[in-house]
Amino acid sequence: MKLFAMLRERAGASEVTLQLPEGARVRDALDSLADVAGGIPVVMAVNREYADADVVLAEHDELALVPPVSGGETVLVHVRVTEDPLSVDTLAGLVRNPAAGAVVVFEGITREVEALEYEAYVEMAEEKIATILAEVKVEHGLTAVAAEHRIGRVPLSQPSVVVAASGPHREETFAGARAAIDRIKAEAPIWKKEIEGGAGGWVEGTLP
Repeated sequence: MKLFAMLRERAGASEVTLQLPEGARVRDALDSLADVAGGIPVVMAVNREYADADVVLAEHDELALVPPVSGGETVLVHVRVTEDPLSVDTLAGLVRNPAAGAVVVFEGITREVEALEYEAYVEMAEEKIATILAEVKVEHGLTAVAAEHRIGRVPLSQPSVVVAASGPHREETFAGARAAIDRIKAEAPIWKKEIEGGAGGWVEGTLP
């Protein structure tokens, strides 16, 4: 696995060897590099092409871990499921790019009840959301797209989910942001409970 820039410095080497089982996918390689890449948005290149998380790896593939490039601070896809409060400004900043003529941000907030309590299968949710964003980015021709979802208690009027998308024009950027939040709501393994007066009940949903 080839490493560059801050990843190379963190690992203390420009290449590391991975031991992965037969049939391993890009996501497995990324999981094995959590100590090196933790906190840094990355994409993986397989044989010098950017690859989605589900791509199956072969024994002699050339792998490279790619951090944000020097053309700007923009990331292609950013995902986080966290107990921390969410920042609209932070996500909007992640997707800004000189090639983008539009930035659209969606903020889903707690309404009408005292709080919402969120639970998630975090590891799967992050992987699923990353896949959704990667597909939406290609489908709508976006420059970049990011999403963060909060877990734990989210009080009234605070955001539980934020999606930010950038693109050359407003039409596809609006459509991409809408597609991203709709699919996250429908497909990510995240559940919510409405809290009012100290009591609560799980909100009825559908199977992904």
